[in-house]
Amino acid sequence: MKRDFLTLRDLSLKEIEILLKRAAELKSGKDAQKCPLIGKSIGLLFEKASTRTRVSFEAGIYQLGAQAIYMNPKEIQIGRGETIHDTAKVLSRYLDAVVIRTYSHDTIIEFASHASIPVINGLTDLHHPCQALGDLMTILERKGRIQGIRLAYVGDGNNVAHSLIEAAAVTGMKLSLACPKGYEPDPDILSRALASAKSDITVLKDPKSAVHKADAVYTDVWVSMGQEKDAAKKKRKFKDYQLNSKLLSHAKKDAIVLHCLPAHRGEEITDEVIDGPRSAVFDQAENRLHTQKALLEFLLA
Repeated sequence: MKRDFLTLRDLSLKEIEILLKRAAELKSGKDAQKCPLIGKSIGLLFEKASTRTRVSFEAGIYQLGAQAIYMNPKEIQIGRGETIHDTAKVLSRYLDAVVIRTYSHDTIIEFASHASIPVINGLTDLHHPCQALGDLMTILERKGRIQGIRLAYVGDGNNVAHSLIEAAAVTGMKLSLACPKGYEPDPDILSRALASAKSDITVLKDPKSAVHKADAVYTDVWVSMGQEKDAAKKKRKFKDYQLNSKLLSHAKKDAIVLHCLPAHRGEEITDEVIDGPRSAVFDQAENRLHTQKALLEFLLA
């Protein structure tokens, strides 16, 4: 039976632990000569532009011995009106799995419902679960554990925030989110996470309160792709939510800094923080490669 990875809730705690352990092995070079997915073809159907998601998946697929086939919707028939139903049915006959990066989360749900192959969420406006896997690996590397770690997220209650909320609910990580009024996380996602026995999640307005004694401090762009029309309004609302040295001083002395990238330097984060000694941002970006390779093995090998 095929497995999809559309949100963090598609994995149990045990499965996440297995994936993170395997990702660490792959990062260390273990089994570097093995090609567990040799002969397989994996599609990358990307409606949204990408650096990290596209390159890390293409490189990882190659390193596992498989073939990556990149598809821009404008260059295939779905861009000319072919239905999601028909596209999913046809691609299921050609491919062994497909990674989709799109706007509406409903699109990937509909695609997965008609596909007979695993569907992986490379990003939607509602969730970014592959990013969260890389985040968890980075926290585990730097802090030696995940459960009980205090993570502060400062900024927009967006897709990254939603996947971090689900990650916290599954793993027992303590999560505080500071979001301006009107930009809080989706209430349905938050309420489902709060129903978890492991949940320790709070949503605040004050960034300093969220960051207080945090083990890790995370931020993301204030204006996500597709939301550019609200850019000026959001920048005014978020001006007090910048991750700078002053805000970081409220976290623990050994707190690490996280950002999913791309960064708008001078807006949500300053150069001195993202390039500073406490930054784990580029390790975090690298870990997308290793966690996604472990995920592909898990779903296909």
